[in-house]
Amino acid sequence: MRWNWQQADWPDFTYDTAAMEPLERRFLLRAGEFIGAFRHVSLDDREMLKIELISDEALKTSEIEGEILDRDSLQSSLRGQFGMDTDTKRVSPAERGIAEMMVDLYQSFAAPLTHQTLSAWHKMVMAGQRGIQIGTYREHADPMQVVSGTLGNPKIHFEAPPSEQVPHEMNAFIGWFNDTAPGAMRTLPALTRAGIVHLYFESIHPFEDGNGRIGRALAEKSLAQNLGQPSLIALAYTIERGRRAYYEMLERSNKDNEVTDWLIYFGETILEAQRNTLRRVEFYIAKARIYDQLRGQLNPRQDKVIARLFREGIDGFKGGLSAENYISITKASRATTTRDLQDLVAKGALDRTGELRHTRYHLKISENTNPG
Repeated sequence: MRWNWQQADWPDFTYDTAAMEPLERRFLLRAGEFIGAFRHVSLDDREMLKIELISDEALKTSEIEGEILDRDSLQSSLRGQFGMDTDTKRVSPAERGIAEMMVDLYQSFAAPLTHQTLSAWHKMVMAGQRGIQIGTYREHADPMQVVSGTLGNPKIHFEAPPSEQVPHEMNAFIGWFNDTAPGAMRTLPALTRAGIVHLYFESIHPFEDGNGRIGRALAEKSLAQNLGQPSLIALAYTIERGRRAYYEMLERSNKDNEVTDWLIYFGETILEAQRNTLRRVEFYIAKARIYDQLRGQLNPRQDKVIARLFREGIDGFKGGLSAENYISITKASRATTTRDLQDLVAKGALDRTGELRHTRYHLKISENTNPG
């Protein structure tokens, strides 16, 4: 017996409760910090921030699976589905589908999990795909395996239960998910439940494709239920940045049903996702305040560069904005570039680091992220 689902104790996962308790406390504390920061975003800006956070998750959960989507098209689809003003930008089935799933997750997080929910999500995630079963659990007789290596020398990282077992396994999974929700008969703490949700679902691997995206959405649904509101957490964003460790931990955790190491890894990943989400909220608050502070004071070149810096997101230009970057964006002369950058530093929009050719500029976020 090689896999967790072949063990006699499947699916009775065991773990060290004491090891999870400090992580659970930190999760609740940071959830409160996020709620507090979010309240300092204006009502109009909250809607735009919601679109940015959800679109980032949609992009990254797809990117983990090797699918690269267009951010502008995805955000256009999200705005349309939330009933906001939108443009007529063409949106591909893949972009529309993942947007639909993320909106459904946001709006119906509190609803019990059903087979119908999973079927609908799979149709959304697989929109535009051909040659596979869509909206139904897999039925093929071939083993569902995660394999790497060459055809003559394959390495099997995992083999899921045979298709004939999937309906039974999914009945048990859905029952467990609903029974461990807040207020149910076997309520579990937030991180513990989300970690088991993801590993349990991925171990069954019920669909021919799209299991990773749906499994991560289920973890977010679980977290939202425990918080009592949409989490807006940067989980896929954080997983994508450490993709190798994510796959390595999944592989290490599919051999038996003692899952403490997995839960600690996944719990720490969620805590990092909370930090990333809070940084995004603070970044958005700073963006609004910087624009308010500088309204009417920027020339068109400076306005273009500041907008570009914000579009680069919290990570900004790799190594910071250089004079060469500024020239490339604005087509300004070097003398004009020097004056513009010095003026942006004087106005408090940018911080300057380094000297001479090593001089770099960064958005001055620190003084703009402390809510007043």
